This record gives sequence, structure tokens and C-alpha cells, in this order.
Amino acid sequence: MCLAVPARVEEVNFPIALVDFGGTRKEVRIDLLPDVAVGDYVLVHVGYAIQKVEAKDVEELSSIYSKLQEEGVL
Repeated sequence: MCLAVPARVEEVNFPIALVDFGGTRKEVRIDLLPDVAVGDYVLVHVGYAIQKVEAKDVEELSSIYSKLQEEGVL
């Protein structure tokens, strides 16, 4: 199963961005999203930001991921 994880962009130095995954900070590639800015939320898959998402959607995704973890799916 493939999984993209939401993260908040903290720094941008194209083509790299520093993102925060709820306390864990990592560098990811943003080649596919040249208009990413600090404060944006992105979905990250295998080290690449693949899509921008709204903050409200991140809350919903986090809730879904938590439920999946509780059920032992993730």
C-alpha cells in the first residue's frame, strides 16, 4: 500500500523544503510544486511533496490515520 503523509512547510529553498510531520522535521523535494510557500501543507510520498492540501483537510486526514492505526491497519 502506498501512503502519502501530510506535513507543514517550514522553510523553502527550491527544490528542497523543510517540512514538519507533527514534530519530526525532514527535507523533501518540491520539484512538482514550485509554488509551495512557508505555512502551506503538502502531502509527502517517498520524499516528494506531491500535492498541496488545506489545513482543514490535514485535520481530517490525521483523524483517519489515527483510526487506521487503532485498527491495526497501519
